Amino acid sequence: MVVLAVSIISKSGKVLASRQFVDMSRIRIEGLLAAFPKLVGTGKQHTYVETENVRYVYQPIEALYLLLITNKQSNILEDLDTLRLLSKLVPEYSPSLDEEGVCKAAFQLIFAFDEALSLGNKENITVAQVIQNCEMESQGEKLHKLVMQSKINDTNEVMRRKVTEIEKIKIERNKTENEKSGPKRTPNNFNDMNRDPVFHDIDLLPNKVKEHPSAPSDTLKKAPVKGMVLSKEQKKTDQFIKSLEAEGEVILEDTQLSAIQSRSSSSIPPSDPITVTIEEKLNATVKRDGGVSNFYIQGTLALQVLNDVDGFLQLQIEKQDVPGLTFKTHPNINRELFNGQQIVGATDPNRPFPSGQNETHLVRWRIEGLGESFLPLTVNCWPSVHGNTTNVNIDYEASEMFDLQNVVISIPLPELREAPSVKHIDGEWKYDPRKSVLEWSVILIDQSNRSGSMEFSVPAADPSTFFPISVGFSALNTFSSLKVIAVLPLGEGSSKYSQRVRLVTDKYEVV
Repeated sequence: MVVLAVSIISKSGKVLASRQFVDMSRIRIEGLLAAFPKLVGTGKQHTYVETENVRYVYQPIEALYLLLITNKQSNILEDLDTLRLLSKLVPEYSPSLDEEGVCKAAFQLIFAFDEALSLGNKENITVAQVIQNCEMESQGEKLHKLVMQSKINDTNEVMRRKVTEIEKIKIERNKTENEKSGPKRTPNNFNDMNRDPVFHDIDLLPNKVKEHPSAPSDTLKKAPVKGMVLSKEQKKTDQFIKSLEAEGEVILEDTQLSAIQSRSSSSIPPSDPITVTIEEKLNATVKRDGGVSNFYIQGTLALQVLNDVDGFLQLQIEKQDVPGLTFKTHPNINRELFNGQQIVGATDPNRPFPSGQNETHLVRWRIEGLGESFLPLTVNCWPSVHGNTTNVNIDYEASEMFDLQNVVISIPLPELREAPSVKHIDGEWKYDPRKSVLEWSVILIDQSNRSGSMEFSVPAADPSTFFPISVGFSALNTFSSLKVIAVLPLGEGSSKYSQRVRLVTDKYEVV
């Protein structure tokens, strides 16, 4: 059986969707379709019409005809079986069995027809399998979306920095005006605490000395408001690159890899009145022969409120009992309310949370006592010397708990005259001759690639040269599974909020 074309035609003769499977001229296919309404009969569910060269096999579907055009040598029973399969696909994709519905779903119908027929021959496939094949995710599309999102995030990070600089300039101007007009007033509400560095710099380690933000420089105070201009350092960098290009050096701008290496956790500036950010940072030192010497997680819950009226609120959280998990709340947070009802609220409900572009850290936590089995990603490196060459095999194993994004594994190398010879890699690689580091990058690790490997060779070197290996990645879920499930306004504020949850690496090394 060879199906020349499949078409959906209205009873008035209008062609709504058509797919041909053999090489035919446009005039030929249009002539065959135009002849069909003159040949069709009425009153039959499954029927066919033969001409001198082709056979029309068709089925009425309400106000439409589903039409197969085949050669006369095809088996009529197979033709009817194919027609039944296609007639079941049409209602699956078309929202309504009329001209408007078919036109809206024309491309989906054509894709479904392509799954059912290959080069005019019927595939051994069911309706459920066709639907499943059409809905399958494309790994290439997913990677493309991640790369594009990384570029968007980098652009938004630059925008956020500029907004922060402008805010700092405005604050310094206000301070200067206040100093001229009178003495400083004593902070007397929750908003004033937002500028207190102590409010933002609470840590679970009591012996850790925090570095408070230094006062803005005189240059910043005197800086006039201008458009975006290149700094002197940027101009020097551009001049240096131009000089390298003039000497014949090839300068590559790998935007995709820079997007992968970016550790920026910022995303699009918030449009919701309330934004909650939950972030955990992973610190781990793993021994090359197995075992961990240092592994702990530090987490923070931060709040950003855009408007003063929305600052009177409480956060209803949900947390799980994780071994080794300890919490510490800000002094202005009601600890009894937090421990008893899992609600983050101010000790004094009449004092609103700070508003503005800056985040306010409310809760911190720490998870200790984790074993090697809890690592989201384990990396093994096997250097071996053979004569004048050192072959290095390195592989990773990812846990089922996390889908990892922007994974970068950095392997130190001996000083080389040229880039290492990479024989096999699952992902991308880049060699930095200035730092003498080989970077192995994987944009996404999910169910499709929980393990991967790389093999490369360099001139003979001591195996300890390839350590310590640095690992970096991010994920959209956390170890503690803490999340905000509701915002409880205490006044007339909004309960609409957005939530960002992420896990990032602070320091992860294989030594």
